[in-house]
Amino acid sequence: QVQLVESGGGLVQAGGSLRLSCAASGFIFRINTMGWYRQAPGKQRELVARIFGGGTTIYADSVKGRFTISRDNANNTVYLQMNSLKPEDTAVYYCNRDRGGDGMDAWGKGTLVTVSS
Repeated sequence: QVQLVESGGGLVQAGGSLRLSCAASGFIFRINTMGWYRQAPGKQRELVARIFGGGTTIYADSVKGRFTISRDNANNTVYLQMNSLKPEDTAVYYCNRDRGGDGMDAWGKGTLVTVSS
């Protein structure tokens, strides 16, 4: 049974930083592409960043240069370091196995990031 547990969200001022974590279980983590997604109020969920099993990363244009996705295959964890946060980054952030830009598994509860101006 796949489980995805996100943590690390919170309230931060614009320009600040947060580091999100996602603990994954129930599948062979190291061979799967993992993604971070976010859903802002009234908007559709969107892919923020993804990391392939070999470590290659891809970012949405809106976060390039500010966010960094990384993974720890030994501990089945994927991270999202978020710097220079903007109010428009406010959203619930989710992780998932990525398939073509969308999540493969049932979504977890996510972690709320609120950026104040």
